[in-house]
Amino acid sequence: MSHACDRQDASQGDTDQKEMTPGKKIPVFVDGVVLNGPQTDVKAGEKFVEEACRLIMEEVVLKATDINEKVCEWQPPEQLRQLLDLEMRDTGESQDKLLKLCQDVIRYSVKTNHPRFFNQLYAGLDYHSLAARIITEALNPSIYTYEVSPVFLLVEEAVLKKMIECVGWKEGDGIFNPGGSVSNMCAMNLARYRHCPDIKDKGLSGLPRLILFTSAECHYSMKKAASFLGIGTQNVYFVETDGRGKMIPEELEKQIWQGKQEGAVPFLVCATSGTTVLGAFDPLDEIAEVCERHGLWLHVDASWGGSALVSRKHRRLLHGIHRADSVAWNPHKMLMAGIQCSALLVKDKSDLLKKCYSAKATYLFQQDKFYDVSYDTGDKSIQCSRRPDAFKFWMTWKAVGTSGLEERVNRAFALSRYLVDEIKKREGFKLLIEPEYTNVCFWYIPPSLREMAEGPEFWRKLSLVAPAIKEKMMKKGSLMLGYQPHRGKVNFFRQVVISPQVSREDMDFLLDEIDSLGRDM
Repeated sequence: MSHACDRQDASQGDTDQKEMTPGKKIPVFVDGVVLNGPQTDVKAGEKFVEEACRLIMEEVVLKATDINEKVCEWQPPEQLRQLLDLEMRDTGESQDKLLKLCQDVIRYSVKTNHPRFFNQLYAGLDYHSLAARIITEALNPSIYTYEVSPVFLLVEEAVLKKMIECVGWKEGDGIFNPGGSVSNMCAMNLARYRHCPDIKDKGLSGLPRLILFTSAECHYSMKKAASFLGIGTQNVYFVETDGRGKMIPEELEKQIWQGKQEGAVPFLVCATSGTTVLGAFDPLDEIAEVCERHGLWLHVDASWGGSALVSRKHRRLLHGIHRADSVAWNPHKMLMAGIQCSALLVKDKSDLLKKCYSAKATYLFQQDKFYDVSYDTGDKSIQCSRRPDAFKFWMTWKAVGTSGLEERVNRAFALSRYLVDEIKKREGFKLLIEPEYTNVCFWYIPPSLREMAEGPEFWRKLSLVAPAIKEKMMKKGSLMLGYQPHRGKVNFFRQVVISPQVSREDMDFLLDEIDSLGRDM
C-alpha cells in the first residue's frame, strides 16, 4: 500500500514538474485573453498554403501557355457577385471553402499570362519572376533600411546600376516606385525642387507660376501629377506632335517662349519614349538641345519604350536618352518582371533624390547605427513601406542574361512586323500608321462597309465595329485585344506583342478571329 502511495506521490511530483517546464506554463490572462502560445493553428495554416500552392500550379502556371484555355470567363458584375461568396462574416470559413474560393477567383479572373491576352502593355508569365514574387510574398519585407532588408536593398542597388548603364550614364541614382505614374510624378517633383529648393519647407506660397511641357501624346499621369503636386493642369503645356505621334521640337521651342512671354516660369520638359497608343518615340536629341538652351530639366517617360534599350538593334529609338536628367522605365511591361516594377533613374549624383524626399524619421534612419547608413535608402522615396520590386526583375535578368532580354525584345518586334505584313495582305484590315514599336494599330472593316465611301456615315458606322467585336471575343473568351478612339480617329484595335510565349500562329489566330466575329456585322 505504501509503495502504491509512493508511486502516486511520485506521479504527482512528475506532474508538478511538467507544469513548471516551459512547454506547460500556467495560462496567463490579460483582459480575458490567453497569452500563452501562438493564436493561430500553425499546422492548419501550413496545410492551407500547401494546398493553395498546388492549386496555383495546376490552375495558373501549368495552364499559362495552353491556347485551349479561355483568356477569360466573362460574367457581368451582378452575376459575378452571386457566383463569388464575397461577404465577410463574424466567424471564419473552413479550409475547404477557402480553397474553393481560391479556385473561383482563378476561374473568373482574366488570364493575363495567356498567349492571346493582348489587352494591355503587360502580358505573359515569366517563371523566374514568379518564383521571386513568391519568395518576397513569403518573406514580406519592406525595403527602407538595410537592417530589415539587407538582401533586397543590395539587389535594388545592383539592378539600378545596370539600368543606369543601359541609359548610357556613367553614374546616377534611382529608386523603384509603384508604377510609372508615380515615377513620373516623382520626377516632376524632383525637377521642381531642383528649380525651387525652398518649396520643400515653405510650400507653394510666393512661388511664380511654374509651367511644364509635354507631348500631346503623353501619358495621362502627367496631368494627374500636375494636379496632385499643386502645379495645376492649366500649367501643363501640350506640345503638338507630327503624324506619327512624335513631339515636334520646333513647337516645343515656340511654347516655351510663349510661356515666358506670359510671365510664367518653365522648369520641366517631359518627353515620351513609347507612347501608350501609337508607340511613338519623341526625338530626344533635338528636345535635349531645346532644354539645354533654356536650362530646363528633361525627363523621359520611357515606361513602355525603355525596354528597347536592351536591344542593340532597336535602342536607336531612344537615341539621345543619355542627355536626360531623369528616366522612368517599367520592366514589368515588355521585360515581364511582373506588376509592379518601375524604376525612376536620375543622372544626378549629389543626393538630390534624398534632399528632395527625406523626412529623417529618427525611428528608422538613425545616424549612429553600427553599419554604413548610406544603405538605408528608403528616405529617397515618397513611401515608407516599400516592396522589393527590383528582386523579381533581378531574378529574371540572372536567369536569362542581357542576351535573353534582348532576344525577347527582338522577337516582339519581329512578331509585330509579321502582323503588319499580314494586315496589309488581308481584305478588310487597314493599318492606322506604320508602327515603329510593337504597337500595331488597325481597323477591321466588315464586308458591309467595304464598298462604302469614307465619309461621316462610314466613320460613324466603323466606330461601332471594334467595341462590338471586343464584346464578342470577351464573352467567347477566345482572346483579349484593346481598342480606343484617338485624336480624331474613330475606334481602332491596338495590338501589342510582349510575351515570348506568343507565336506566329497566335498572330494568325488574332486576325482570323476578328474576321470571324465581325464578318456578319
